[in-house]
Parts: sequence; C-alpha cells; structure tokens
Amino acid sequence: MKRAGKFVVGAAITTAIAVFGAFQIVSAPSNETIPPPQPDAQNGPCSFVWAYKEAPELTTFVDNAVKALNPESVGRAEYYGEDCIYADGTSTFSAMQTDFYIRLPVEDLNEEEDFGNWVSQVMQIVAQIPREELPGNYGFVEFRFEKTEAEHITFRVPIQQYIDEAQGKTGVELLQMFYTPPQ
Repeated sequence: MKRAGKFVVGAAITTAIAVFGAFQIVSAPSNETIPPPQPDAQNGPCSFVWAYKEAPELTTFVDNAVKALNPESVGRAEYYGEDCIYADGTSTFSAMQTDFYIRLPVEDLNEEEDFGNWVSQVMQIVAQIPREELPGNYGFVEFRFEKTEAEHITFRVPIQQYIDEAQGKTGVELLQMFYTPPQ
C-alpha cells in the first residue's frame, strides 16, 4: 500500500463525508429493525434464531467511502440479530448490532504503519455515521489485508472501543491495539 499525502487523505475523508451527507442512509425496512412482537392470538409464539441481514444502503455508503481512499478496497455492512420465526413460516428480524467488513488487497503483509493508517482512515468514516443510522448496538469493523486468499491478516476493531480509546491514534500504535500477530 503506497503512502498517501495528507492532502489525498483529507480529500478522501472530505469526499466520504460529502457522499454520506448527500446519500441518505436508510435503515433496513421497518419490519426488520423493530423488536419482535410479543406472542398474541394473531401471530402466536415464535422461535428465535441468530441471523444476519444484509444492509444494502449502508454497504453502498461504506463501499464508496473506502473506494475513495483506495479504489481496490471493498466494504460492506450487515446487521446481526435474531429472527423471530412463527409457526406459519413468517418471521421478523431484530437487529442487535451493525457490523462492517473491509477488504484491502496488499502486496506486502509487513506494512504495519500503512495498515494502522488505513484502519484509522476507515474508522474515522465509520465513527462519523450518525448513531441513529445504525440499528442495534455498535458492532465491529473487520479488516482483511489480503496478499492472496491464503496469505492475509484479519482482525476486528470494536467500534465503541475505538471511539472510547483509539481516536487520534494511527500507524503501528493503532494496529497493535487491535491486532496480535500469530506466534
């Protein structure tokens, strides 16, 4: 990953914020983000099953934002929660958290300073999404730096922990807060 100048980073973040402001993120359909209904005569009891649901609008936003930083990157978002499945086969989904997945192809898996700077740039974008646009609790951002399918570094940054403890950190310092190399 090549080092980007301060101007390019600032321009990319400004572009991401502008895109976000112009692109209204819409949460999952309302029947998918409300708490499951209590059993009643019409619906009857339901069984809860852990579930993931795509977040297409949020995926579009985060993918465009990370591509503004590096066109080869890929970003997506999804909701994690529970499906309440009724006897008639219908279900409702309740989001417990919103998670993000970011993949960046790299040539060298030893560029810790660059990786930490990338994490910082992406986390700044995620942290600026209005809280009301993220159903459920803050989840995580999973980063995958991929040289090949078999050679990669993957780790997760809990969003709330980043907000509470890591804002303003960059480079190796930030990377080492969340990634421990295998021994």
